[in-house]
Amino acid sequence: MPNPLYDKVFGIHSDKTAPFLHLADGDTVTYAEFLSTAAQIANALTEIGLKPGDRVAAQVDKSVEALALYAACVQAGLVYLPLNTAYTVDEVGYFIEDSGAAFVVCEEHTLPNLTIVAERFGAQILPLATDGGGSLMGRARAKPSDFSTVSRNSDDLAALLYTSGTTGRSKGAMLTQNNLLSNALTLVSEWRFTSADVLLHALPIFHTHGLFVATNVVLATGGSMIFLPKFDVEQVIKKLPDATSMMGIPTFYTRLLEAPKFTRDLAHHMRVFISGSAPLLEDTHKQFESRTGHRILERYGMTETNMNTSNPYDGERRAGTVGFPLPDVDLKVTDPDSGDAVHDGVIGQIEVRGPNVFKGYWQMPEKTAAELRDDGFFITGDLGKFDEDGYLHIVGRNKDLIISGGYNIYPKEIELLLDDQPGVLESAVIGVPHPDFGETVLGLIVAQSDQSPDLDAVMEAVENSLARFKHPRKLVVLEQLPRNAMGKVQKNLLRDQYKSMFTNS
Repeated sequence: MPNPLYDKVFGIHSDKTAPFLHLADGDTVTYAEFLSTAAQIANALTEIGLKPGDRVAAQVDKSVEALALYAACVQAGLVYLPLNTAYTVDEVGYFIEDSGAAFVVCEEHTLPNLTIVAERFGAQILPLATDGGGSLMGRARAKPSDFSTVSRNSDDLAALLYTSGTTGRSKGAMLTQNNLLSNALTLVSEWRFTSADVLLHALPIFHTHGLFVATNVVLATGGSMIFLPKFDVEQVIKKLPDATSMMGIPTFYTRLLEAPKFTRDLAHHMRVFISGSAPLLEDTHKQFESRTGHRILERYGMTETNMNTSNPYDGERRAGTVGFPLPDVDLKVTDPDSGDAVHDGVIGQIEVRGPNVFKGYWQMPEKTAAELRDDGFFITGDLGKFDEDGYLHIVGRNKDLIISGGYNIYPKEIELLLDDQPGVLESAVIGVPHPDFGETVLGLIVAQSDQSPDLDAVMEAVENSLARFKHPRKLVVLEQLPRNAMGKVQKNLLRDQYKSMFTNS
C-alpha cells in the first residue's frame, strides 16, 4: 500500500546491510537493524490501540530508539509530535491538550509528573526505554520485526510541529507527507547528497533541522550519519575525519573556530558544511573560509515551510545571504500593507509558496487564514530583500521592526555595523518603550574574548554611518545573548528585560 514518505525515504534501500548510524561509542546500526526496530515500535503502537491520524507526542532524549520512533509513526500512519526536551511539565501539558495527543512517550525520570498531565487529557503514556518491560521499547522488543506499512496520501499529516510561541500561544504547524518528502528530495539534489555521504549529526531531533532536513536527506540517499548525542567540540573534532558533510547552527561553527585543533588539515576532506536555523554572521563565514578553505553553505527555512532557499552548491556562496529560492519554491518580497511585490533592494515581508509549505495551523483556522493566502503564499513574518544578483538577505522578523518617532528601523542594519566594530563579537538591537518616541533603539553587544569594546568609538562609528533616527540611545555590554535550542537570539526576552530602561514603569 502506498505511503509516499515511508516508501521513498525509509523503504527504498535495497542494501539493508549498509550502515545507517555510526554511534559515539563506536557501534554501528545498519539500515536493516534500524528499520526492524522501527517496525517493532510500529507493532507496539498499533497494539496499544493507536490508529492512523492519531498524534504521538514525544519528549525524549536523542537516541537510536527516538529516531526509530519517528520512522515507526510514519510507517503506521501516525502524526509525530516531537517536543523540546527543555519544556516544562506545564508546557508539555499544553501541547498534549492542544494536539489531542492519544499517546505520549517520555523519559523514565519525567514519567511520574507527565503521567498526571497525560491522564488529565486522556492520553496514554509510556517511557521510551527502561531495563524492564514496562516501556515502549520493552513492549516493542517482543513484537515482530516486520510491519505492513499503512497507506497514506501525500496530503495526509505526517508531523505536527509547534512554533516557539514567542508572541503568544504556540501554534501547531501541520506538515504533510508531501511537505516533508518533496523538500527532502529537493535538498538531496541541490546539495548533491549520495549514498557515499557520511553526515556528522550533532543536532537535536525535536526540531525540523535535525529531524527532517538532516535525517530525511540522508535516508533518501542511503547514506549514513555519525549520530552524536549533542554538540561537543572535542567529540565533533574527533569524528570529523570520518565524515563527508556536516549540518549545524551558527554556534557550532563559532565554537569550532575557537578550538585550536580545528585546522585546515582536519577539514580538507569534507565535501560541504551547511548552516541554518539562525543567521550566520558574515564575520564567522569569512573566518571559517580563512581557517578551512571551505565556504559554509547557508540556507533559510522555518517550521512551517521546511527549507525555502539555499546558497548554491556550485557557484558563489555569498556571506550574509541565504541564497536563492529552491527550484520548487516561489518566493517574493512584498509590501506589508498592500501585499504587492517590491523592487530588488527594497525591504519587505517574505512570502513563500510551494510543496514545502505547511497545511495550516492545528485548530487555528483564523490564524491560518491570516498567514496563508488563498493563492498558497505563506506570510513568513520575516523581513528581507533581494540584491541585484537575486540573493535573498534576511533583515529580521516583522515583530522585531522598531518604529521610533514614526520612522521604520530595521535592527539588522544596525547589528551588521555593530558586529563590525573592534572588540565586538556579536550584537542584538531591540526596540524598547520611550516616552517621547514610542520606541527607541537599544544596542546590546557581546565582547570578543578578553576584549573590552570602546563604546564611545562604537557610537562614533554608528553616528558616521547611519541616520540619526537609527542611532542606539544606549549601548549595553552583555556576557552573552539569550538563545533557544537552535541558536536563535530570543529578542522577546531582551525586550522584556529592558522594557523599563527609558520609562518609569
